Amino acid sequence: MPGLYLLAILVSAAGIAVIDARWRLAAFAAPVRTLAAVGIGVMFFLAWDAVGILTRAFIKGDSGLFIGIDLAPELPLEEPFFLAFLCYLGLVIYAGALRFIDSRATRSSKDRAVNER
Repeated sequence: MPGLYLLAILVSAAGIAVIDARWRLAAFAAPVRTLAAVGIGVMFFLAWDAVGILTRAFIKGDSGLFIGIDLAPELPLEEPFFLAFLCYLGLVIYAGALRFIDSRATRSSKDRAVNER
């Protein structure tokens, strides 16, 4: 079914956005920085893809799940969407991990303060 891969990426990104909105981890905490980080990441990975395509390390392959539109030879339309999703997911995971570690450290210091009384 053409377009299913892009749909899966968009649905997954929406799920990550819900998590982000709930805990204000990336785009919902700092939208400009998140947009900049995702944009820079996408440009970096597209450059990486270009090098891989030019050296013939990357090939698109055939799949009925792609829409069928290529932005360049061996670069399907879905690739920038996947790269944006990948960068956004990385930011949300990183921010979530930092928040978890910080909450554990804060809880630990509060426990020590209570035990010292």
